[in-house]
Amino acid sequence: MRMHSKALLAASAATALILTGCATEETSGDAGGDKGDITLAVFNGWDEGIASSELWKAILEDKGYNVELEYSDVAPLFAGLSTGDYDFATDVWLPTTHAEYIEDFGDDIVDLGAWFDQAALTVAVNADAPIDSLAELADHADEFGNEIVGIEAGAGLTAAVENSVIPTYGLDGMDFTTSSTTAMLTELKAATDAGENVVVTLWEPHWAYSAFPIKNLEDPEGTLGTAEGIHTYTRTGFEDDFPEVAEWLSAFSMDPELLYDLENVMFNENDTDDYGPVVDQWIADNQEYVDSLTS
Repeated sequence: MRMHSKALLAASAATALILTGCATEETSGDAGGDKGDITLAVFNGWDEGIASSELWKAILEDKGYNVELEYSDVAPLFAGLSTGDYDFATDVWLPTTHAEYIEDFGDDIVDLGAWFDQAALTVAVNADAPIDSLAELADHADEFGNEIVGIEAGAGLTAAVENSVIPTYGLDGMDFTTSSTTAMLTELKAATDAGENVVVTLWEPHWAYSAFPIKNLEDPEGTLGTAEGIHTYTRTGFEDDFPEVAEWLSAFSMDPELLYDLENVMFNENDTDDYGPVVDQWIADNQEYVDSLTS
């Protein structure tokens, strides 16, 4: 369902890592640095997970922990958490997206709660578009060039639009073009820069909501499903080994505006895969909020 950010190329090499006992030494709570070593698992290509993980890496290292980010595909990540190879991950979507993995591994991992509760599949338009609902789109199709701009053909979002949104709202007369997330964002930028109407498939959280003047179309028939929460999960025993960190993560929450702004500076405004300096600057610009996460 999710697409790759600029971090994917660098992350792909880490995906090939065979899970070993790397965290056996790193997660003992007294190894390595002043307060111990922590391995933070990150889904390949999930921007909100990369952003939240880089944020917590910076925070925890400032507090005296050594933090290593390990990129992984979805199934190996859950397996690694369940066996203790990874300490925690910040990007578990519930109750729907990752339900099958929680069914398989839930007894061996620990839910510290949701830090974001507005994750959702969306269809978005320019903020000054003449409609506010998917139910209005068919009657205004000409004003949008009779096109819905999609992402990758194999994405879960694409399937939802094809199988549910289009037939439910009578949008069969519109062209649903699929190519890539990058191509969709290029068209979105071109249209909003030119002051033209555009319809794109998107999801929250995404930095596009900070970068472009857009709004979601209402979905009165619920064709895109309900909002999900993004949870932090840990390996069993993490709370005993790192009680301070577990307490901070359990209380973690982030408003959409803050998350979108962090993603925007990481993935859109700065052409770099070295996120450390970018995140450090964002922390300095949002110091009061960041300090509250460990207060």
